[in-house]
This record gives sequence, structure tokens and C-alpha cells, in this order.
Amino acid sequence: MNGTVIDHIPSGRALDILKIIRITGKEGNVVLIAMNVESRKLGKKDIIKIENRYLLKDELNLIALVAPNATINIVKNYDVIEKIKVELPEKFEGILKCHNPSCITNYERESLSPKFLVEDKVKLTL
Repeated sequence: MNGTVIDHIPSGRALDILKIIRITGKEGNVVLIAMNVESRKLGKKDIIKIENRYLLKDELNLIALVAPNATINIVKNYDVIEKIKVELPEKFEGILKCHNPSCITNYERESLSPKFLVEDKVKLTL
């Protein structure tokens, strides 16, 4: 097996992770989801395995929004060759949408993308 395993996802959030990184199942990759798995650290957790697909840095940043303690395992030939701890970046640019309807980034005529600075990584304040 080659691909990515996303571990230590808070229980019940696996589908949110797939949605946020835009994996629908139509891409052709085998995707396995385990939800509410017993965990010594978390009590219960979710796990996602995506065959023949490696995640991009922007996707890791998105995962950190939903599962800030997730671990990404890169697998090649059934061996974990790298473990990556997701981490919130200092800022998100062009990923999130501004909820203020008057924000200039919400106008189609403008070619501006919203920028959000991370103020508190523990409380996840943008």
C-alpha cells in the first residue's frame, strides 16, 4: 500500500476532513474510514486511509483546522516512511471565506482573496 493515513482525528470528524480536503470518492482512490475507534489518548478517534494519494501542504493546514492534533502517516510499500504532525500556519490565505457579506473579498469583480491571521492556536482564534 502506498498513500496517506490520517490518524488521531477527533471522533466523528472524519467526514469533515474528507470534505475540507475535497475528497469525494469519485477520484478513483481507495478511501477507508474508521470512525469511533477506541484510543488510549483520545478515548475514541477516527482514522482515514487514502491509497495512492499524498496530501499537499495546504491540505495539511486545512486538516489542522478540524483536527489540530492529527498525525499524517506517509506510507510506501506498506511501511510508514514519514510521520507529520499537522500544525496551524500563521495565516490562511485564499482558503477560508469571509463571513462578512460587505467584505470586499466577497465581490466577484474583485480579485482579492481573504487572509486570516491565526491569533491563538490553542483556542483556534482567527
